[in-house]
Amino acid sequence: MKAFIATCAALVASVLIGLPAMANEGVKLDRAPISPTDAASLQAGARTFVNYCLNCHSAGLVRYNSLKAIGLTEAQIKENLLFTGQKVGDMMNVAARAREQREWFGNAPPDLSVEARTRGVDWLYTYLRGFYRDPNTATGWNNRVFPNVAMPHAMWSLQGVAEGHTETVRIEGEEHHELVIGAAHGGSMNSVQYDQTVADLVNFMGWMAEPHAIERHNLGYLVLIVLSILILLTYLLKASYWKDVH
Repeated sequence: MKAFIATCAALVASVLIGLPAMANEGVKLDRAPISPTDAASLQAGARTFVNYCLNCHSAGLVRYNSLKAIGLTEAQIKENLLFTGQKVGDMMNVAARAREQREWFGNAPPDLSVEARTRGVDWLYTYLRGFYRDPNTATGWNNRVFPNVAMPHAMWSLQGVAEGHTETVRIEGEEHHELVIGAAHGGSMNSVQYDQTVADLVNFMGWMAEPHAIERHNLGYLVLIVLSILILLTYLLKASYWKDVH
């Protein structure tokens, strides 16, 4: 009985706690302040995604009309999220073909449908706030979470420009090089506003990767409750059968 309960607990833990992928394991990730039940945040994140991400990245597993699940009406989707002649039932794809993008950028930008599930929301939240100017890269940008990333800072006009430099520190007699990034300046948002915009975007990307996550979790809790009741009934039945033997 104890072994069975321990096994169930381990399975639950593996479902509820993910291990997000990291491109730079030495960087401490900031916890994403998101809530998958916050409809206003999800809707704001959808607008940011369409305006700043969907220019290059597709979300080819998601239809525009599926955004009704986050509280948008079909009219709102058409008015606020469709700009290049798509239909509300179309997939969220970019107009450029993958072959054309490879010619322009060297590699086609990845599809972002399940990026939050692949990377983890904390990784995305830290990554999107980790860009800094670097004249040594092809784009002029670099990222503290994903060093030498090919992607430029798509939202620099919101955050502004942060400068980065390397400092040498001595730890236990050995020299270490640490990246130091200054505060961003020149953006249309202050740091609090930009962090909230990124949080909303990551919240939407998390929903996009697992649109039925809340229902699945609730169903999982219900299954665990039912199993617990069955285990209790089984134990009471066993005790009733064997009470006269002892």
